[in-house]
Amino acid sequence: ITGILSTLGNGYVIFMSSKRKKKLRPAEIMTVNLAVCDLGISVVGKPFSIISFFSHRWMFGWMGCRWYGWAGFFFGCGSLITMTAVSLDRYLKICHLSYGTWLKRHHAFICLAIIWSYATFWATVPFAGVGNYAPEPFGTSCTLDWWLAQASVAGQVFVLSILFFCLLFPTAVIVFSYVKIILKVKSSTKEVSHYDTRIQNSHILEMKLTKVAMLICAGFLIAWIPYAVVSVWSAFGRPDSVPIQFSVIPTLLAKSAAMYNPIIYQVIDCKFACCRPGGLKDKSSLKKSR
Repeated sequence: ITGILSTLGNGYVIFMSSKRKKKLRPAEIMTVNLAVCDLGISVVGKPFSIISFFSHRWMFGWMGCRWYGWAGFFFGCGSLITMTAVSLDRYLKICHLSYGTWLKRHHAFICLAIIWSYATFWATVPFAGVGNYAPEPFGTSCTLDWWLAQASVAGQVFVLSILFFCLLFPTAVIVFSYVKIILKVKSSTKEVSHYDTRIQNSHILEMKLTKVAMLICAGFLIAWIPYAVVSVWSAFGRPDSVPIQFSVIPTLLAKSAAMYNPIIYQVIDCKFACCRPGGLKDKSSLKKSR
């Protein structure tokens, strides 16, 4: 169910955005990239795990396990770093207007190149002998080999590096960005009300995009933090201290994160920015007025 819904939802977002790909704003380009990452998790990873779940064991051998682990971590890391970039974009647009108006489409594409390079680097590091991918305790999917931290100091350095650069640091940036945005909005609401209609409409548009970004980040972190906690517990706790039955739920919850984002787009009515022809004129005029 999760695989089907996430594939259809993210496929729909990509399809609707492709209709006006030349007019997408930088924030919308990042949203499309997030949908691509979520679609990758669904299309590349779900078939392997679904077949293995019904077979009650991993069905695709050691190389298949490593490929599945790499793909899951690659697209998951890409999703989180994309949301980090989106939070910084929202922070600049709301809190530093001079920088926000400076950001253009080509800057968004440069940012995408950095995101994909970052995700590729960290997902490929385990293949260099620093870490590895291994089956989950319940044996029907694969992930980073968190248990290397039990074996050596090098394993502990690998696990701590992954946790810091692929979870804690991006999360800290996201939290910082949205806390600053909330404080800025509280202090500037009265100020914006004195501006003309065009500036007020621009402010409303930016705030809608910011609400979408905040909900997406919150949903992603809520889905993945239980998995991160269990992984750290497995890495640094006593061997076999995590019950196998208990380790299944955080894994399924984390993989379901790809399903939520298209639902969030519709709840906040983000599709007005992706596929309403009438909104394009307003946005172009707002861009000129800025």
